[in-house]
Amino acid sequence: MDETASPYRYRSEFGPHLMMDCQECDLEKISSLSYVYEFINNLPDQIGMTKITQPYVFPYEGIVPEDKGITASVIIAESHLTFHSFTEKDYFFFDLFSCKPFDVDAVKRLVIDSFSVRKADTFVQHRGLDFPRSVISQPKTNPAVLNIDTTRRSSVLTGTSF
Repeated sequence: MDETASPYRYRSEFGPHLMMDCQECDLEKISSLSYVYEFINNLPDQIGMTKITQPYVFPYEGIVPEDKGITASVIIAESHLTFHSFTEKDYFFFDLFSCKPFDVDAVKRLVIDSFSVRKADTFVQHRGLDFPRSVISQPKTNPAVLNIDTTRRSSVLTGTSF
């Protein structure tokens, strides 16, 4: 592709999507509206993202009584963060999708440490492969510094457990 003929440049991905399935955590923390609010409110600043809404955090009780928990989301300029806990099942889900590269391992560690997670399945999906990007909007970054694997071109989720 001749980049001088087009205002778009193709990169290896639109952005990373971190998904975490967490269990064996601090039940008090995953049950606390104020704790989850503070976590999801502060996380964008901690990882260099731009929060454009205040967090929406509310209790949830489903049709199945033991599915109650807390749901939270915050919209960031780069995309979004979500949190869904199932307090009676000692389980929560966390997602961060961003068009801006971020240190996936650092975010995983923040989530695990903040909620005292003892078991987590983590998945990273590299979304928007070959998404046409405007040349003007591209920051100059070094993928090696950001821990991005720019050689991987697969739509298959990569998962890790510990």
